[in-house]
Amino acid sequence: MASARLKALHPLAGAVTGLSAGAAVAILLPGGLGAALGLLASGAGVMLSMRAFERRGLARHEQAMAGLGEVKVRLATNAIRLDALSERVQQMPMRDADAAPARAAIHELTAEVGLLGDLIHQVATTLSDHETVLARLPEPAAALPASVPEVVLDPEAVRRERAEKLTAERAAAAAKAREEAEAERAALIGRALSEGGLEVHLQPIVSLPQRRTCGYEALARLRLDENTLLLPHEFIETVEARGFGPTLDALVLTRALAIARHLGSKDGGIFVSCNFSNATWTSSRALAALTRILDKYREHTGHLVIEMPQAVFRELDPTSLGLLGAMSANGVRFALDQLVDLRLDPRALFDRGVRYVKAPAALLQAHLDGRVQSDIDAGDLATLLARVSISLVADQVEDNPAAADMIELGATMGQGQAFSPPRPVKPEVFAEPEPTPVAAPVPAEPSRPPESIVERLMGRDRLAQDPAAIPEPAPQARPERLPFRSVLRRASA
Repeated sequence: MASARLKALHPLAGAVTGLSAGAAVAILLPGGLGAALGLLASGAGVMLSMRAFERRGLARHEQAMAGLGEVKVRLATNAIRLDALSERVQQMPMRDADAAPARAAIHELTAEVGLLGDLIHQVATTLSDHETVLARLPEPAAALPASVPEVVLDPEAVRRERAEKLTAERAAAAAKAREEAEAERAALIGRALSEGGLEVHLQPIVSLPQRRTCGYEALARLRLDENTLLLPHEFIETVEARGFGPTLDALVLTRALAIARHLGSKDGGIFVSCNFSNATWTSSRALAALTRILDKYREHTGHLVIEMPQAVFRELDPTSLGLLGAMSANGVRFALDQLVDLRLDPRALFDRGVRYVKAPAALLQAHLDGRVQSDIDAGDLATLLARVSISLVADQVEDNPAAADMIELGATMGQGQAFSPPRPVKPEVFAEPEPTPVAAPVPAEPSRPPESIVERLMGRDRLAQDPAAIPEPAPQARPERLPFRSVLRRASA
């Protein structure tokens, strides 16, 4: 109890007590003995005060070091909790597209915790170095020169520098997390393509105003797992950046040709259209590879239409135009897609093999309302295209009022949510057709010599006298009964 009370006293209490005791001794004891004892008491008090200051400094230093250690322990605990949280997020049944932002945030928090731990470790190391240097100096006051320049620190500048450094480190950690997420996403997309995760959905193209199906557009979808199906705008940029565009287009073209083969077995002249990526349109080698595929399946190209963006059509080089001519010679028809304006030359489009022009309904409505001015009036576009046997297709028709406007503009075909959403293709469409069974030859009846006139007359007399002599007709063979599953397979082939 007494020790606690003594520690609670101010360090100067010893000096004050010593000086008071020395003064009292010097006053009470006359002569040199009293003065000497007074000086000794005063010196002892000063020494006690210095010792108290030293102990107080050591206690504060130990307290600060203990606080730093506790902060480091808490940071380590938080880092462990963040790792556990990251594992729980990875185990949660989430789509990879939704889990990527959460992983990026966890990586950023982990980087900040690690940065704080490094700063605290640096502070502790600096304090330890200062203690070592001070311990090696026997007399710090005497060792320092008299003319030491005073160092003036700007607290605001130091704070600003630390904030900028922390911001830069956070930005670097976030950029690294985004790069890792993009790399992981690209790996998933590449693996899905290599494992056959590409799916094709068909959206009908109907005639106007009857709304009778006259074609389909093949839209690519990428299946990552049972619960994740990516739309084109979610993976096409990654596919083109990683150089997978020609591979994707070859897969889409192969499936479109299988659908065209299926449509060719039915009446009605229904076609299927497909799109290529920008990387394929700008590469002569990729177009040549697709041309070879079309040449191999030439018998099915009559039901195939290839869509081409207007911007791409205007930038094609002579080599690509020659490849388009080769495709057109194989019976492939083209559709001008993604119109940005109505500056069209119908005759030049027809010469290049274009048989359809797909204009967005919003663009046609903007010209119809007068919000956009053009050399060709929207109401005359269908007539100008029809003169050279090109059909106007109104694309992205979202509702019935828009469909009515397209009919008023003279569009012969329409496509969009107002008519039907995209739907997956039945698996039997891609199945190879069964070979047609060859009928067994019917055995020929043995030849009989022709009857003479006398034999025929005698036979008639015998039949007239005895009607029972009429031979019974041979029993007809019963038709072969086929199972319903076989009939359905042949009808859908």
